[in-house]
Amino acid sequence: MIGTLLLATRPAFLSITLVAVLVGLATPVSQGIPIHAGLALASLAVALLAHAGANVLNDYHDHLNGCDAANTERVAPYTGGSRFIQDGRLTPEQTRRLALVLLSAAAAIGAWIVSVAGLPLLALGGLGLALAWAYSAPPLKLQARGLGEWAIVACWLLIIVGCDAVQRRALSLQPVVTGLPLALMAAAILFINQFPDRAADAQAGKRTLVVRLGPEAAKWGLFGLFMAALIWVVLMIGRQNLPQLCGISLAMLPVATAASRELVAHASEPAALRPAIRSTLLAAHLHGLLMAGALLLIGRHWR
Repeated sequence: MIGTLLLATRPAFLSITLVAVLVGLATPVSQGIPIHAGLALASLAVALLAHAGANVLNDYHDHLNGCDAANTERVAPYTGGSRFIQDGRLTPEQTRRLALVLLSAAAAIGAWIVSVAGLPLLALGGLGLALAWAYSAPPLKLQARGLGEWAIVACWLLIIVGCDAVQRRALSLQPVVTGLPLALMAAAILFINQFPDRAADAQAGKRTLVVRLGPEAAKWGLFGLFMAALIWVVLMIGRQNLPQLCGISLAMLPVATAASRELVAHASEPAALRPAIRSTLLAAHLHGLLMAGALLLIGRHWR
């Protein structure tokens, strides 16, 4: 049963959260702030638990609205949810309870972090958990209103800013400067996953961006998200708000270009989108890991 509960969180998709935590921890290191290992691990636990809880909660609400049951064009295992409810591995009530346990555990560990690192973290943690809930759950149902991408950008920025603030013991603009490109790429993952799920989403009344715009108009959005991330990095380096070494994170550009081309060519063909989805995932992970690596190398000069 424990294995089933773990798999229901879609653990393979939590890696982008791990990357965001690494960027959030590397940012203070790059400015000479030493890492508190215990707080770093606690921050990682909160981020992973909140993401896992949001995943499970999304499965629960996509069962209630009939979206996952109607999804015959999903690109497994990337889109269409875990299908644990549809396959009879968990009941809807078990799924709901698992989501509540995960989010409650994130809140409990977050409360300990606040007690150690200070009250400013309370607002960040509270907003993050609220977004994890509001992404799928009524009354807001942000994804169903075409606001899912904005929610993802906000969530991943909160992870990076929060991890930085825990170590810095104060809020700073630097993790926003550093983390915005990765947050945009996390939104790109959600965005491209909406293409195979478009018909089921529309049938369930979920008005995602892809449903609203249609695949032929929406297909340029992935390129736009990648370009926004690239332009931000170049602009911040040019203004000396990011170290020049952070430019190595743009090595993801060929992979991002390949993903964009595949989506433009096959936006209306769900079965052909697997390469584009994989390339989008790879581009986001590659950017984040290279950014974190560059920041950690810069931090060595402070020692």
